[in-house]
Amino acid sequence: MNPNSEIHTTVLPNQLRKVKAKSRLRWKESLPLVLMLIPGILFYVLFKYLPMGGLVIAFKDYNFTEGILHSPWVGMNNFETLFKQDQSLDIIRNTLVLSGLTIICGFPIPIALAIMLNEARRMWFKRIVQTILYMPHFFSWVIVGGLIISILSIESGIVNNWIKLSGGEPFAFLYNTKSWIAVFISSGVWKEMGFNAIIYLAALTAIDPSLYESANIDGANKWQQIRHVTIPGISTTIVLLLILQLGKVMEIGFDHVYVLQNSLNASVSEVISTYMYRVGLQGGQFSLTAAMGFFESVVGFVLVYSANALARRFGHGLF
Repeated sequence: MNPNSEIHTTVLPNQLRKVKAKSRLRWKESLPLVLMLIPGILFYVLFKYLPMGGLVIAFKDYNFTEGILHSPWVGMNNFETLFKQDQSLDIIRNTLVLSGLTIICGFPIPIALAIMLNEARRMWFKRIVQTILYMPHFFSWVIVGGLIISILSIESGIVNNWIKLSGGEPFAFLYNTKSWIAVFISSGVWKEMGFNAIIYLAALTAIDPSLYESANIDGANKWQQIRHVTIPGISTTIVLLLILQLGKVMEIGFDHVYVLQNSLNASVSEVISTYMYRVGLQGGQFSLTAAMGFFESVVGFVLVYSANALARRFGHGLF
C-alpha cells in the first residue's frame, strides 16, 4: 500500500473535524445575535408577509358575512371602477407631488447636517445640537400637528399675532393650498432630519482619516475635502437610502397628512392613505381601497427595482 495514501486518509478526517469544530464555535458565538434577530423576523412575517394574502380582496366583492375566501370574484372590476373616478387620479397626483417634494427638499438636508456635525470639534456643542435635532423624531404627529396649529392658526397663532402687531393682515397658512404644501414639507423635514442624519454620521466614521490628511497635504481646503473625500466616502449609503426612499413615494404617512388636513386644503391634501381611511374604513368599500393599496405596492416595487437597476450600473446597487 502507498504510504502517502494512508497519510492522506488520516489527515482528511482531522481537517473535517477541525472545520466542524470551528463551525460549532462560530454558531455558539452567533447564537445571541440570532436570538436578537428572531423578534424582527416574526414582526415582518406577522405584519408584512402574512397580510399580503389579504390583497385578494382587491379582486373580489368583499363583505363580512361571506369572508375573504367566499366573497364573489369580480376580477379587475375594482381597478376599472377606481381609475374611472376623477378623484382617484387627483389623489394619486397629490401623493406623487407631496412625496416628490419631500424627497427633493428633505433628502439632501440630513446629508448636509451630518457633514456639518462631523466637522464640529467641540464635543459638548455637538452633543447639544444632536439632542435638539433628534428630539422631534420621537414626538408623535399629534403633538407636532398641535404645535403647528398653535403657531400658524389665524386667530391665536404666534406668527399671525406678530403679523397683527406689525400692522399686517393675518394669513391662513393652513387653509391656503400653496402655503399648506410648504408647511407640510417643512414640518416633515424638521421632524425627521436629525434622526436620518444618524445613518450618515455612522457612515462618516468609516472614512479613513488618512484620506483627509493626504488631501490637506495636497492643499485641499475644507470644501474640497468634503467634495472629494467625504461625499464619495458615503456615496454608497446615499444611494442605498435614496433607493429605499423611492420605494415609499406612494406611501406618504397618514398621521402627518391627517393632523394638518381640513376641508379647504383637501384638493391638495387628500392622498392615498387618507382616501383608504375615509373610503375603506369609514365607507366600508374594502375591495376598492384594497385595489388602491395593491396599485400603490406595485408602483413602489417598480420604482425600487428601476432605481436599483440604475444604481447597479454605477456599482452601488442594493441587490
